[in-house]
Amino acid sequence: MKILMVDVDGVLIHGRPADGLPLFTYLERDLGLSPSLLQREFFKPHWPGIITGQEPIEPRLTEVLDRIAPHLTAEKLLDYWFENDSRLDRQLLADLARLKDEGTLLYLATNQEHRRAAYLRDVLELGALFDGIFYSAALGARKPESDFFRLATDGVGAAPEDIGFIDDVEENIVAATQFGWKALHWTPASALADAIAVFTQNPQPTRL
Repeated sequence: MKILMVDVDGVLIHGRPADGLPLFTYLERDLGLSPSLLQREFFKPHWPGIITGQEPIEPRLTEVLDRIAPHLTAEKLLDYWFENDSRLDRQLLADLARLKDEGTLLYLATNQEHRRAAYLRDVLELGALFDGIFYSAALGARKPESDFFRLATDGVGAAPEDIGFIDDVEENIVAATQFGWKALHWTPASALADAIAVFTQNPQPTRL
């Protein structure tokens, strides 16, 4: 396999560093903001545009927080968010490093806005392992849209059949396979060695 595309959340990262719980589990206790209120007022109406790069996150988040949590700044919430969504799968990272040493090019393929993409690359230092990152805000398209896979394929200059892909969302796996990638639905029981074996035998969506 020449190229492996790797999803981030649910594959490389699993929630809070201390315990793996969802990042906003203790949001109300820690910052005095209800997760359901944040979901209703920020994520539901504004996230589609932010995640596809149509607008930056800071102004919109500031506007919403001024209404629903005036005691809280956008920067404080973003710091809390990123720090509490950063539990890395160290075993998978080690396995990926060995795969890279064997000659496979590694790329992140993820739905992210610009600020967290930079955090993943620079603060969590994923940029040291991966050869690049394809993310929705930069591409203007998100998984499972076909444009995401087309633009990522164009970005690496490879044939679709030369690209492997692991992701924890089955809808994304189906879309990637329809585009021609060799894709595997990643689960907690998955192992990279098994995934590579599957890619060499079966290009259809697969669950390990």
